[in-house]
Amino acid sequence: MAIPYYVPPEQMMQDRAEYAKKGIAKGRSIVAMEYQDGILMVADNPSISLNKVSEIYDAIAFLGAGRYSEFENLRKAGIRHADLKGYLYSREDVTAKSLANAYSQVLGTTFSQEVKPLEVEIAVVAVGEASQSNEIYRISFDGSITDERGFTVIGGRSEAIMVFLKDRYKAGLPLSDALTLCKEAVENTATPRLVIQTLEVAVLDRNRQGRKFRRLTTDEIMELVHSR
Repeated sequence: MAIPYYVPPEQMMQDRAEYAKKGIAKGRSIVAMEYQDGILMVADNPSISLNKVSEIYDAIAFLGAGRYSEFENLRKAGIRHADLKGYLYSREDVTAKSLANAYSQVLGTTFSQEVKPLEVEIAVVAVGEASQSNEIYRISFDGSITDERGFTVIGGRSEAIMVFLKDRYKAGLPLSDALTLCKEAVENTATPRLVIQTLEVAVLDRNRQGRKFRRLTTDEIMELVHSR
C-alpha cells in the first residue's frame, strides 16, 4: 500500500509564492508615476501588439506584469466588472478601489485554493480632479493590496527600481521630467539595454475631456525626453 505524500500547508504556500515570484521576475518592469497633470505609465515592452498598459474605464487604467495570458484575462474581467457596475448604478460608482478589491479577491482565492497560482502582478491607477485624489493600487499574486503614493513598480526587478526612484522622485514633476526619470529607472535594470522604441507609454491626463487615457507615440516620447 502506497504511503500518502503529505506536504505541510505552510510549505505549500511558500512553494506557490516562490513559483509565482519567479514567473513575475522573468518579465519586464512597469512604472506608474504621478506627474503634474495626472499619472504616467511606462512599460518596457518590445511587443507592438501586446499591451501591458490599458484603459479600464473613464479615468482608470490597468497595468499587468508577468504571464501575458493571465493578466490579459484579468484585464478583460475588470472591464466587464466596470461596465456592468457603471450600467447598473452610475459611472461615478466605478472606482479604482472597488476594482482593486475585486482583483484582490480573485488573486487571493486562486493562490490559496488552486494548484497553480497566477504568475502576475498588477496595478490599478486612477486620476482624480486634483493630485491629492489620485489612486495607485498594487496587487500581488497572493491578493495582497498596497496603496501607493507618488509611484509604484510591478514586474521584473521592481524592488531595485523602487529603490532607484525613492531618492529621485519629487511631487509635481512636469511630464517630460517624469518620463525621463521613469526611463532612467527602467534602463538602470534593463537587460538588454533599453531603447525608446521598446517603451510603451500612456497617461491619465486630468485635463482631457471625457476619457482621460491616452497613449503616446514614439515621436512624442522622443520629443519629451529630448526636450528636458
